[in-house]
Amino acid sequence: MGDASSTLHRAIELQSQGQVAAATSLFEAVLADDPGNVAALYSLAVIAVGARRPDAALAYAQRALPSAPAFAPLLFVLGTALQALGRRDEALVQYDAALAIQPQFAEVLINSGVLLREMLRHGEALERFNRVLAFDPDNVVALANCAILLTEFKASDEAVLRFERLLQLDPDHAYAPGLLLYEQLHVCDWSRLDELKARIVDGVRAGRRVCKSLAFMALSDSAADQQAVTRIFAAQACPPVDPPLWAGERWRHDRLRVAYVSPDLREHPVGHLMAGVFEQHDRNRFETVAVSLGIDDGSRLRSRIAAAFEHFIDARAMSAAAIAAQLRAMEIDIAIDLAGFTADSRMEIFARRPAPVQVGFLGYPGTTGTPYIDYLLADRHTAPATHHRFFDERVVWLPDAYLPVDASLRPDPRTPSRAECGLPDTGFVFCAFSHDYKITPPLFDVWMRLLAAVDGAVLWLVSRNATSQRNLRAAAQARGVAPERLVFASRVPRVEDHLARYGQADLFLDTHPYNAHTTAADALLAGLPVLTFSGDAFPSRVAGSLLHAAGLPELVTTSAADYEALAMALARDPARLAALRARLRAARDTAPLFDTRGYTRGLEAALIAMWRRTALGDAAGP
Repeated sequence: MGDASSTLHRAIELQSQGQVAAATSLFEAVLADDPGNVAALYSLAVIAVGARRPDAALAYAQRALPSAPAFAPLLFVLGTALQALGRRDEALVQYDAALAIQPQFAEVLINSGVLLREMLRHGEALERFNRVLAFDPDNVVALANCAILLTEFKASDEAVLRFERLLQLDPDHAYAPGLLLYEQLHVCDWSRLDELKARIVDGVRAGRRVCKSLAFMALSDSAADQQAVTRIFAAQACPPVDPPLWAGERWRHDRLRVAYVSPDLREHPVGHLMAGVFEQHDRNRFETVAVSLGIDDGSRLRSRIAAAFEHFIDARAMSAAAIAAQLRAMEIDIAIDLAGFTADSRMEIFARRPAPVQVGFLGYPGTTGTPYIDYLLADRHTAPATHHRFFDERVVWLPDAYLPVDASLRPDPRTPSRAECGLPDTGFVFCAFSHDYKITPPLFDVWMRLLAAVDGAVLWLVSRNATSQRNLRAAAQARGVAPERLVFASRVPRVEDHLARYGQADLFLDTHPYNAHTTAADALLAGLPVLTFSGDAFPSRVAGSLLHAAGLPELVTTSAADYEALAMALARDPARLAALRARLRAARDTAPLFDTRGYTRGLEAALIAMWRRTALGDAAGP
């Protein structure tokens, strides 16, 4: 073949020029004469990683390892291959070995940081990215990952600084404008809202990766734009994996096998909403499986949820491929994703098509923008027929509200005093317990006008940090309202305590364009009337859905002006408000919203209909 050294040199040269096929042929020729050539084996492993052939990469790297156990780049490639194969613990061992040899190996620190984040070891992941920034402060990959992790730790001020630096260094960095604005919304910093929102909306309409889909829900009430942003994100983050695990096989079970997949089977809004449904499933017709992707928080809710299932799989440490393979091996008939594109979700499981029927439900209020989620569970209010074109799934309506309420949950019998809640002794209490990021300036303007018009009224809010409280009080003062008329609720130990304090509020004011969802359900469950402004897209229509199911449709408005006028009228008419409260109390025993058993029967009917449609060959999937 000629001189082996020159062949190897030429192969490396071709590889650096991107001529992978030619380089591969020459590397293989080198190995034909010298099977243990480390340079050729390492290079072929790198090429295989780039070609997404982790099995081949692993084989090449393992062949080279005995001859070069201290070659850090080889250990890096070995770790990368293992990570791609879902062998996380083994990958971390190789990354750590590479760092022991070369402590400032940026690529290893970044890859291992990503891996630790996937393993929900967020503190260790953040430490790795910070190590990169210590010697390379402008590394955009480390900056982006570090900032995202800081949001997990609720360190919003520091996260905003990181995102701002990221945009300075790389204005076109994927999703960076949305990441920055979303975190600014979490601290109620509206200083760049109009500028960044315009940039994001224009980018979405141009098909660019400027914002992640969940953040966009707080910015826009356009169903078309929300579908577009989700399609962009889904295509990049979790495209379909071929070949699918389910390839059209038919099987018959005595009961329908249904798997719920979620990171939130714990002390979490999704856990609270679904616990009663899990318990009410008809065991004669359904065999239920839980796939828990998140932490075990040791809570009583976690124990309650686990007890409700016949099979409870703690899949935190499992790869998406392994989870999907297990679902397929269990012959799951219907796999239900309860998370969409929320924190710690794993849509990659569904991208592998482990089940004949795959359903999106509850945790993510909108389309997943994917071809492999066949159905989306909604209702006639959140997803009216005229909006179905904005969903990539086939929309299936539940009979009443799409969002379940656990009717077994009751407020603590003792209502805390106004003083205990930090409220003044007298005066009307407007309550808005939604997340900070859902508060928008136009809505806040309405709230401040209400406070200005209703003597002695206060606005009762929740806030996760001092920065947002400071910004909201400053915004109130700028609108001529005394900052002390904003009262911030503190955390309470139990959900029953949280529900009990709603007894000191007079009217719940909903947010727009991203409604209160679980929070609105909590208020209604506690007997507090909710006033909503229902819009055009799914997230802005959820509270309206709940109010219809609770028998209070007159509290659903469709414009900011009507919302403000009705809030003002109710604040000035105690008898009318008292009548609404009385109707809501009576509805606890009659309204569909509070009938968990009836809700579950409706859900089961929908699941059976989906399965029968698939069995007859009319599925949305393959």
